[in-house]
Order: sequence, then C-alpha cells, then structure tokens
Amino acid sequence: MIFIRRPQTDPFFNLAAEEYILRNSREDVLMLWQNKPAVVVGKHQNALAEVNMDFVRENNIPVIRRISGGGTVYHDLGNINMTCISTSGKQGNLIDFRKFTQPVIDFLKQFGLEASFEGKNNLVVNSKKFSGNSAHVFKNKVMHHGTFLYSTDLDRLEKVIHPGSGYIVDKSIKSVRATVGNMAGFLKHPVTINVFKSQLEQFLIDYHHINKILDLSGEEQKAIEKLTQEKYHHWEWNIGYSPKYSVEGERDTEYGKFHVSLEVKEGKITDIALLFEGKKLEKIEQKLLGQKHDKVHLQKILADNHFSEVIINTLF
Repeated sequence: MIFIRRPQTDPFFNLAAEEYILRNSREDVLMLWQNKPAVVVGKHQNALAEVNMDFVRENNIPVIRRISGGGTVYHDLGNINMTCISTSGKQGNLIDFRKFTQPVIDFLKQFGLEASFEGKNNLVVNSKKFSGNSAHVFKNKVMHHGTFLYSTDLDRLEKVIHPGSGYIVDKSIKSVRATVGNMAGFLKHPVTINVFKSQLEQFLIDYHHINKILDLSGEEQKAIEKLTQEKYHHWEWNIGYSPKYSVEGERDTEYGKFHVSLEVKEGKITDIALLFEGKKLEKIEQKLLGQKHDKVHLQKILADNHFSEVIINTLF
C-alpha cells in the first residue's frame, strides 16, 4: 500500500482524483484530504431532494456528485476525508466498512474516546455521528471513503443538507438523518485540525505498514484536471444524473389556483401539465418542455411572464 499526499482543497479536483486513482493505480492506496465548502451527493441520489438549493446558490457552495453510493454530506476545511483503495483476488462482496473504519476507532482510543460502529456505515461517539462512509467497486478493486467531522460548521451543515421540494416523487437513495457532532468537541484537550490530521496520518501509515509516500505527479494532475473539466464541473453529472422523478405541486395565489405536474429524466423536463384555474397553459408548457429542471435556468426562460414567480415557486 502507498500513501498519496493530497494537499489540494478544490472539491471538484478531489472527487475526480478519487475516480482517476481508483481506475489507474496499480497499488493499494491510502489518502487523507480536505475540501473547501461543498455538498457531495451520492451517485444514486436526487440532488434537488437532498439539498437546500436556494441556500447553496446564495452562499456559492457547489453541489457535486461522487461515484459511490450512500447519502449526502457537507465538506469544509473542518472535515477530514479518508480514502482507501484496495485490490482483491476474491470474488463476491468486496465492501467491508467495519474493516475500513477500525483503524479510526483504534486511533481515537489514544485520546480516551470510545468510538463505535453503528448501522451500516457510521461511526459514533456519545451517540453522535461523526463519520459516514460509502464505497464503490471497480472491477476487482474497492474504494472505501469516509468523512470525519472534526471542527466542521455544523450550523451550515444543517442548513445545507435539507430536503428540497416536498413534491418530488422518485426512487432515489435517501439520506438518513442523524444527530452529528465534531470530534474536537469530544476531546478534553482539542488540538488544531492540522495537528489532528498529521497524527491520524502517521497512525494510519504505521497501522498499514506503509513505506512509500508519494505526491501526485504532474502527469497525474493533468489527467485528473482533464477529468474534472470533462465530468465533475458539469451540470449533467452533478444534477442531471439524478434518477428520473416527478413533481406535483399546487399553489393558491391572488390570481387563482396554479397546479403543475411534470416528469423529469436526466435532469430535463420530459412531460408537463400546467393548469391555471383548471385551464391548460399550453404556451408556457411548450417553453418548459425539454428544459433543465433548474430554478435559475427556468427563471430566465420565464422572465417575461407575468406569473413567472408563482410558476417557479410551484415547480420547486
């Protein structure tokens, strides 16, 4: 196993780096890394149903989809991410969250903390979740990765990871809500996150008997940046990849009652029925058909419509 240093904090680059290294590394890999503020949704989730899109838009927080399953998480520089990529000659289930998280449990014991594994993939201390984990299998490789809240802005986390439209109906994977806590709050003598991360890094290197520590080469960085631009910066992956869903909404206004029903596939409106006092608004329907189900995008399309605000609020 090798340890790859990851000082980059660009969330788009970092998620692309995981995918690139998983697909191209010939050795088992361990990495610790951090992101600037970002919301990361699971591969099979509906971003609009998991994230407070108005809040992230107003606060310039990107929403990025990862290649692994599981629920939505908030990253900032108070959070540490751990990734372990391993190869197995065995067939069958390669995913083992208990094995992946055991080193963290052992590491925290030296601080007097009794962390425990709970549910399918969480770590808790004093009944508060500080780590959620997910995995992705590629051929005979498996990538386990997890978040470790150390001094994350929990107030912002709560505002970000908030269900969007209550009118969305789909079969996407839903995040499981839990009471969370920062590890720094559990420590009697908390240290800075940089010190904590450095101590965790050394513990993991010793735990896994790692004797090769590398940086990403210039060639690797260029390849990862290429993947970042081609995939992770695109709306089609981050939002449009959501499973197909429907939206049903109704709103009473001073003008009358608006009712909207639409179907969305790959992030775009494939069918729509827009009614005002029971009458179809066919011209507006035609304008919206085939468009991205994205609030800012649709606001531009309906900018010259008298009922645009009501319609948008009903759609979202």
